[in-house]
Formats: sequence, C-alpha cells, structure tokens
Amino acid sequence: MEPVENLNDQMKVRREKMDLLRQEKMHPYAERYETTHSCKQANELADGVSGVRVAGRLIAMRYFGKLAFGHIYGYEGKIQFALQKNKLKESFALFKKLVDIGDFIGVAGEMITTKTGEKTIDIAEWTFLSKALRPLPEKFHGIVDPELRLRRRYLDLVMSPDIMERFKKRSQIIKTIRDFLDGNDFVEIDTPILTNKASGALARPFVTHNNALDIDVYLRIAPETYLKRAIAGGFERVYEFARSFRNEGVDASHLPDFMLLEYYCAFWNYEDNMNFTEKLMKHLLNEIVGSLTLEYQGTTISFEGSWPRVSFRELIQKDCGIDINQFEDRDSLLAEIKSKNISFEDEVDVSKASRGTLIDLLYKKVSRPKLIDPVFIIHHPLDLSPLARKNDENDLIVDRFQLVVNGWEVVNAYSELIDPLDQAQRFKQQADARARGDEETMDFDQDFLLCMEYGMPPMSGWGMGVDRIIALLTNATTLRDVVLFPLLRPE
Repeated sequence: MEPVENLNDQMKVRREKMDLLRQEKMHPYAERYETTHSCKQANELADGVSGVRVAGRLIAMRYFGKLAFGHIYGYEGKIQFALQKNKLKESFALFKKLVDIGDFIGVAGEMITTKTGEKTIDIAEWTFLSKALRPLPEKFHGIVDPELRLRRRYLDLVMSPDIMERFKKRSQIIKTIRDFLDGNDFVEIDTPILTNKASGALARPFVTHNNALDIDVYLRIAPETYLKRAIAGGFERVYEFARSFRNEGVDASHLPDFMLLEYYCAFWNYEDNMNFTEKLMKHLLNEIVGSLTLEYQGTTISFEGSWPRVSFRELIQKDCGIDINQFEDRDSLLAEIKSKNISFEDEVDVSKASRGTLIDLLYKKVSRPKLIDPVFIIHHPLDLSPLARKNDENDLIVDRFQLVVNGWEVVNAYSELIDPLDQAQRFKQQADARARGDEETMDFDQDFLLCMEYGMPPMSGWGMGVDRIIALLTNATTLRDVVLFPLLRPE
C-alpha cells in the first residue's frame, strides 16, 4: 500500500474515512450481511412490503436537502433506495459523511414507488460493508481503453451492464449445451491437464516441469485421447468442457488458453455426428437467440434448413484452382502454391512444413474466410488427420467434418481411428515430419496405442471451441471479449 502522502486527494479522503468509520463503531470491512432479496427480486415486490434487506455496491447518489436517493448494484441489476433525514436522524448525516460511490452497503426498509414510477427501498437503516479506497471510473465515459477493460475486467463489469450480460449469457450457453448432452445420455468426465504427451491435435504445446516426478510435462492441447480411453473402458457417450492450451499465435479467433468442448459416442460414424451436431446447434440458437438467424457484426448468418456438406478438395479447387490430389508430395504442392502467387501471413515456416500443413494453410488462406453461413467441410486429406478413420472407398481421405461459421472453425469431428496398426503408422509419419522441422505435429503416444491394441469400439467424436461459439452468439469481435480474464503482457 502506498503511503498516505503519495495518494491523490480522493484516495486520501477515502483512507481517512476508514478511521472515521471505526470511530463510529462501524467496521470498514464487515464480516457478513444477511439479505432477504436480490436487487432484481426487490424490484418485483409490491409497495408496502417491509423488512426488505438488499446489499450491493453504491453506484449513484443524489442529495436533495433532507432527502437523498441512491442506487446499489448487484449481479442481477440495480435498485434505488431513499434516505429520509426525518426517519434516519443522525444516521442520515453519517451516511453522507462516510459513504462514497463504489462502497458496498446493506439497506433495509419498505418498498415504495416514487412519483417517477421507480421501485425504491425507503430505508429504515443502513449498514456499512466495505470501503472502496479507489474511486470508480467516471460513469458517463466508463473505461474507454480496450486493453484497460481487459486488465480491469472487474471495473468493466461494474461500469458496463452489457458486459455483465455477455458473461451471464456465456454461462447460459454452456449450461444449454451441457443440458442437451446430458439429455442425450452423454456423461461428463474429467481428464488430465498435465500430460506426458502433447497429443489430440496438431498444435505446439506449453512445456513445464513436474518437480515431484522430475519430468517435463505438457499442458494438454486437447482431451481427445483420454476421452477415447474412457470409451475403450466401457463408457459409451462422454464429454468434457476442457481448458486447453496451445503455444501459438494470438488473434481475434485464437487464444493460447481456451475452452474446448469434446465429446465421443461409441458406435456412431461421422455422418451420425453431423446430424447430431446440426440438432444441437439449432437447439442452442433457438434457446439463446430465439431464432435460427443471427446478426453478427453487421453480417446476417442463417442457420436455417439443412446445412451444405462440401469436400475439402472441391472447396480449395473452386477457390484457387489447385487440385490437391494432383500433388502427392510437399515439394510439388509448395511449387504449385508459389506459382499461384499465394503467400501465408503465418508464423509457420513453409520451407519445413509437411504436405498436410501446407494444405491446411492453403485452406485457411483461400477458402475459410469466405464461409459465412454454416457449412460442413468433409473428406479431409489423410495428411491433416492423424487420429481420423480412413474412408472405406478412398484411403487418401478420412471420414471427418468441420463446421465453419463466419470464417471460424467451430467444430472439428471424425469417425475415429480405432485400428492400432494404422494409428502406429500415422504416429510415425508425424514423427518424421517433426524431425524435418514441422512443429505442428503430434507426439508418438505409445500409451494411447497400447489402449487401442486392447480394442476400441467404432466411435465418432467432436471438438468445439466454446469461446468461438460464445463470441458469435454474443456479437463479440474477439475471443478476448468473451473470456473474463484473458492473459495479457504484464504492465
């Protein structure tokens, strides 16, 4: 804490009021306060109801001689209270002397409606609960610096009711998805965050050290292989809202620390999964938005009707004229990309990238940004899908789909690979690509392979970036806007 002499005038006054509170036998930081109603509940009470006790942060105060009005703010909104000097006697003057905007107080009294039609607690007594030593930002302007809003999210929530509503909606979205999965016989389980292998996705991991075991471990990039282990053990439908970590770039649609929902269902294939995905997403839209049409940043996105299913190869060929099936190795594909004058603004070194990574970069450059309404991208090249099942009719592609909305990959799903010999060969291919310098590859996971050798049922699984779907449904421009406390550089 800074010495008093170094504080600005407002903070000096607030610090001095702490001593005044103690002189009046009021603790500046109370232990508790028993409430009878929230702000929202109190606003719904009839006039004449007495004994109403509400607590919250003081966000506005107006004095009119012997009468004063204020607003206290809580999770469900705000409510007005009235102070009458004739009723409160000395307590009226103490309130004016000791209480500042930003302080937490408790008020108790009777419900009335003012002449302006606003529900109000006509208080018989008030209790001091917590002194704010710093003043809140000026109400009219709030916090205008975007980075400061992220760093001081707690102030942003107080000063901007729409921000609080966005995070309430975030909780509602997650609950709606969870209820839908539970209602379809899925079981929520937990999997490790610290892992021996960075498996489950093509991504660069965070590495840390476990002192007790004296080994390096990874923060999980996905829960996939552990959820599949659960299916092998006898679970038939499992899911997890899994905090996941990828040591990669940060932009409007990517964060290194994000919420990933994955589920797996025994005996489904990827087409069953697509059908279920469409039902889940339409249910979510109806519950949260009340419509299958969404307005996002001035763009209308329609979720109506059956969503189109387009092959990966056809999409790229249509958008840039490259038929990826005509280029069976990375060098010929890279030469063709260069001949089309296509460049990648990406931190991946294309000179070391595998054929699969090049295809993925090409798709993200020429095709994905054009996809607005929901579309299922299917039949991905084998190179891109080390954990997906080969297609029975064409072993160069896999039974996989991605749901893309407004240029964002919202869902990634497979008919899962359950053949341990095929899986071992793909792990080897990933290891070879890493040896050549491609960092976006998957570790050879011997323990997972062992599980597969004991037998897995046919299954299809799914991964969804929860933050992305929340951003779409709350009209947020970046993922950081829908994460309460995103990672930032230290000030």
